[in-house]
Amino acid sequence: LNKNMDDYSVAVDVGGTFTDIVLCNLTTNEQMVHKTPSTPDDPSTGFLTGLREVLSANSVEASQVKHVFHGTTIATNAILENKGSPVGLVVSDGFKFVLEIGRHGTPRQVNPQSWVKPDRPVRPRDIVEVPERAGFGGEILTPLDEQAVRHAARKFRADEITSIAVSFIHSYSNSNHENRARELILEEYPSAQVSLSSEVLAVFREYERTMTTVLNAYVMPRVSNYIGNLENSLRANSVDSSFSIMKSNGGMIGAEVAMRQPVHTALSGPAAGVMATLQIAENTGVKNSISFDMGGTSTDVALLQDGNPTLNLAGRLGTWPIQLPMLDIATIGCGGGSIANVSPYGSLTVGPASAGSVPGPVCYGKGGTAPTVTDANIVLGRINTQIAGGSLPLDADAATKAVQEKIASPLNMDVHAAASGILSIANNTMVGAIRNVSVERGHDPREFALVAYGGAGPMHAIDVANLLGINQVVAPLHPGIASAYGLLVAELKNDYARTSLQTPPDYDPNGMERIYSEMESEGRAWLAEEGVPTDAHVFSRWADVRYEHQGSEVTVNFGSKKVTKKTIDEVVAGFHALHEQLYGFSLDQPVEFVTLRMTASGDVGSVEMPKRPDNLVTPEKAIASQRPVFFDEAGGFVDCNIYDRDLLALGSSIDGPAILEGMDSTVLINPGWAGKIDEYGNCIMRPSK
Repeated sequence: LNKNMDDYSVAVDVGGTFTDIVLCNLTTNEQMVHKTPSTPDDPSTGFLTGLREVLSANSVEASQVKHVFHGTTIATNAILENKGSPVGLVVSDGFKFVLEIGRHGTPRQVNPQSWVKPDRPVRPRDIVEVPERAGFGGEILTPLDEQAVRHAARKFRADEITSIAVSFIHSYSNSNHENRARELILEEYPSAQVSLSSEVLAVFREYERTMTTVLNAYVMPRVSNYIGNLENSLRANSVDSSFSIMKSNGGMIGAEVAMRQPVHTALSGPAAGVMATLQIAENTGVKNSISFDMGGTSTDVALLQDGNPTLNLAGRLGTWPIQLPMLDIATIGCGGGSIANVSPYGSLTVGPASAGSVPGPVCYGKGGTAPTVTDANIVLGRINTQIAGGSLPLDADAATKAVQEKIASPLNMDVHAAASGILSIANNTMVGAIRNVSVERGHDPREFALVAYGGAGPMHAIDVANLLGINQVVAPLHPGIASAYGLLVAELKNDYARTSLQTPPDYDPNGMERIYSEMESEGRAWLAEEGVPTDAHVFSRWADVRYEHQGSEVTVNFGSKKVTKKTIDEVVAGFHALHEQLYGFSLDQPVEFVTLRMTASGDVGSVEMPKRPDNLVTPEKAIASQRPVFFDEAGGFVDCNIYDRDLLALGSSIDGPAILEGMDSTVLINPGWAGKIDEYGNCIMRPSK
């Protein structure tokens, strides 16, 4: 085979600290990995720099790249940092203050006596009411006042508000008025970008639907400019390939869809890591797993049961509800760059503030002065002073000095005890996040394996597992680029939803089947547009179900069966069982169907994780060095063998304490644990006693 003739896929995951790239040869499945510092001021710079570097290092021409997959945090950061674009909102007459009214509850973990409702992402003066009304069944009660819509468009044009959201009451059952409103707005204001609630989220509950639509409009200019500029830059660099973006549900969408509905990319980066966990768990024979992605800025955790990630339809981003199908990922501000501090009250805190990639931890020598989790790890001997393949030398002395001056001295502690305290607080914070997706969802974490990745994940994984009683930890071959790998294995996936209230005993199987068929037709058209062959189209049906008089629903799998009285009874039985698991009880009460959902997916050439070559060596021959490493359970420093992970052959068994070093991450095997290397290079760790 002539390598110069082969086609390639490239996956690029832009994180807060590093941009990770995987280059995959589609003929041989050979995969090359690369890391480059992220560029927070303009993430596309790091993206393009990393792409050029990985192509150059592997002598691949830009024209050989056929697919580019991307995970981005542009939408996430715009919402969390309140850096979106000004938004205009058009609503039905009488609903101007739907966002201000919101819901009566306060966020968890706040003092309801002192909590102040945050400013909404659109100001009341930028909300225009227009006369129109549809009933919940779709019947038109009041025709659309077209002149009022034109007046709204002129107002927004005069105010130079370019992003406009339209959310009419009951538009989920009849979208004609919203579609006409968009036509009128664009006639008056051709350069405007318009988001319709019937396209973004065609379900009932006007507050959540309107908020999600407004957030879509809020990030649309920024995301569409970013994606559009990237596409232009790729073409300018002779990369004329398909370009797909990771969605919050773990599927890929084409760039065009991502530009129209950017709110779907809110969890783009973390979702890619969960998709990598799916593949890693399958390869290692793990049925139930918890993904543990500890990067430089944050830690993301998610639960996967029976090989399926958990979806959340009541998600939030920052203080706002986003009622879209999203992987149930808990994110906390705790990563390698999290800053340790002594509070005015004399207590040690870690995070959520992060040193990021600029200036970074003290040991990076880039101007950072505040000690971080990474600095604590290097003080305790857990990280080599040469990382990222030797391209990033670390200053252990500077890290030790910072921990001593900022933490140990104020607390009157030994520097190593202070560094160990930093790690203990970080580990317990991450345990809280794992409990959030496991214990609080009715799952015992001891029945799951912990799949650890991210640059810092495998260094903390066994400490976290010990705190939770987990007895299996898996560290993939390249933990630091796992999220980028997840982009390569994900499928194209899009979600469709339609509210259709069905109450017993008058369920309407034919009406439900008609709605599912309509959504399936939409999905088929989208998959065909994305180039997925018809025989690769996959559809799955879901339903939001509740007991009569309940105010919230549980999503139950409908499978792919036709809607009949029998299949409805099966879904109702599944709902009772799921309600019992989630809340500890089920009721002998009538069950209502509220919203019908459809997922359309298709494979566009996702790849497999490559197996390790045969020319690798035994652990004894892979020892690169030795150094003392601090472990609490050992009472101090212990001499550890340091292994070159890239050399370890299938079946290699290593007893802790030990360290496995790779280009992108360090695996820490604690005393009392042992690791074994499988055919994919995963390190599977279990207690040895």
